[in-house]
Amino acid sequence: MLISVENITKYFGARPILKNICFSIEPGERIGLIGANGCGKSTLLRLITGQDSFEEGEIRTERDTVIGYLAQDAGLDGERTVMEEMRSVFRRVLDCEKEMRETENAMAKLTDHSDEKYRQLEARYAALNDFFTAHDGYGVEVRIRTVLGGMGFPPAVETQIVSSMSGGEKTRLALAKLLLEAPDLLILDEPTNHLDFKTLMWLEEYLSNYKGAVLVVSHDRYFLDHTVTRILQLENCELMSFKGNYSKYLILKQEWLERRMKEYRAQQNEIASLQDYADRNMARASTSQSAKSRLKAIERMEKIEKPITQLPSVSFEFTFERMPHKEVFVCEDFGVTVGENKVLFAHQNFVISRGEKVAFIGANGIGKSSLFKAMMQKIPHQGQLYRSPNTDIGFFDQQAAELDPENTVLEELWKRFPKMHEAEVRSALGRVLLRGEEVYKKVGVISGGERARLNFAILMVEHPNVLLLDEPTNHLDLDTKEQLEKALTAYEGTLLLVSHDRYLLNKIPQRIFEISDGALHGYKGNFDRYLTLKSAQVVPAEVQQKPESAGNSVYYRSKQERAEQAKRKRRVEALEGQIEETEKKIALLEEEIASPQTASDYELLTEKCAALEEAKKAVSAFMEEWEALAE
Repeated sequence: MLISVENITKYFGARPILKNICFSIEPGERIGLIGANGCGKSTLLRLITGQDSFEEGEIRTERDTVIGYLAQDAGLDGERTVMEEMRSVFRRVLDCEKEMRETENAMAKLTDHSDEKYRQLEARYAALNDFFTAHDGYGVEVRIRTVLGGMGFPPAVETQIVSSMSGGEKTRLALAKLLLEAPDLLILDEPTNHLDFKTLMWLEEYLSNYKGAVLVVSHDRYFLDHTVTRILQLENCELMSFKGNYSKYLILKQEWLERRMKEYRAQQNEIASLQDYADRNMARASTSQSAKSRLKAIERMEKIEKPITQLPSVSFEFTFERMPHKEVFVCEDFGVTVGENKVLFAHQNFVISRGEKVAFIGANGIGKSSLFKAMMQKIPHQGQLYRSPNTDIGFFDQQAAELDPENTVLEELWKRFPKMHEAEVRSALGRVLLRGEEVYKKVGVISGGERARLNFAILMVEHPNVLLLDEPTNHLDLDTKEQLEKALTAYEGTLLLVSHDRYLLNKIPQRIFEISDGALHGYKGNFDRYLTLKSAQVVPAEVQQKPESAGNSVYYRSKQERAEQAKRKRRVEALEGQIEETEKKIALLEEEIASPQTASDYELLTEKCAALEEAKKAVSAFMEEWEALAE
């Protein structure tokens, strides 16, 4: 056991934020800590790491346990370069290497190898080499570059001064350094902020293979599904533990609520029966003693509290009044250019049909938000854009740029719909949990989550038959994300979605467009289907295909399938050859690294270690593709 938390209670003033919190963390565990915003998750992490105090209870840490903690949006700073910052993690190993080089030079100057001084130097070098090898000194540079690359830092960044980087880059760099430190317990508070798809998936794989224990706070449901094996839920100041990932937690939590409600009702029936007996028999002398014993039985009972089956929750419902034509958007030779001459994409053809739910994904800055603005004709575009008559578009802007920061929450909605009565406006805001004094706060001072909910309230009153949602789950807690997912699933209009929320991308879209290399690549299905097609290197369907005639569609498909099958077979055979050749290369490199000649040449050793790491990555990639094609 690494850490034991026993009956911890923490107050903010007179208000308890944590009550009787109990749990332990075992070596190698993967734990996700979840709960609503402001429920005390970050506070609990600070207590575990000794950065805050508590009123009651005890936290015991196993001797020599090293804890690494990355607070939410915390980042590195300073005047060292990125590589200098990363190398500081391995200071003892690199100091050892420096002393090894100095010892080698001293030995080279002595011609008499039987001399006592030479033997002392030889013994010192052997001890240094043992330490260096035991701490994987030969792989330090490879490890650093592997983690930096995985966290999205190209080699050119290695010489950049840390203080010159953006806030998001500093946070990613802090996470990279913490991963290299490899503590016994890795504690991460919202580590998925500022990460794109590629980096997220690399981090998920890295944490899945991490030798130490991991405790992570996250609102990223896909991330929790792929990295943790236990969920700790913090709710109403109390903590509950559920085995499994996030999806399993949803099932187990519902089962627990149903079971607990049955136990509560059974106990209430028993209490009512005992109380009824006591009330009827207390007055008679012959039965008063038994009546008193019934009352004592009630007092001795360990009362079961009624489980809270429904916490205050948002109530999303998106409806529309007018039905658009079948083809909502038709884009021909479509393109978007921003700035002076920055072409985001060009010459694209695609159709969005009525009732379709389509997601657009791609790297940050690739043009997803600009695509939406072009489709709403807020910025210029090239080519033809046809929009169906009766199209009413509702737009969710992740930047909330259309909200007036000087308006109160109440004014922001009411000024858009002046014919509504105040009670109707308050009711619409109440559905997204903006109530009481909160409606008199200015839009500019409310939280990101509150601004997002205000945007959703506006969309519900607008009744659009086409929804364009740009990163709608940013700033939302888990429960609000779940409610939004249900509402979007039930929505019968047309939905266009830009999102990095992979859990949402798995549940909602029927089609995904990836924007890359100046083009839109279409994939049928959800996010997992998209990943499967990408990993198997299946060429995506044309963004907009010409319809086939009914007469030749069966023959065309079977011929195409045969061609694809032959292509896959050739690729499988090629992969098997590549795997065999690369494995031979790995064996040869391992022999060369183990040789004394290589060990004494630092530059050559670094080169060989880097080549070995690349070869291993190549084999892994070949095997993944081979397995996908074989299936």
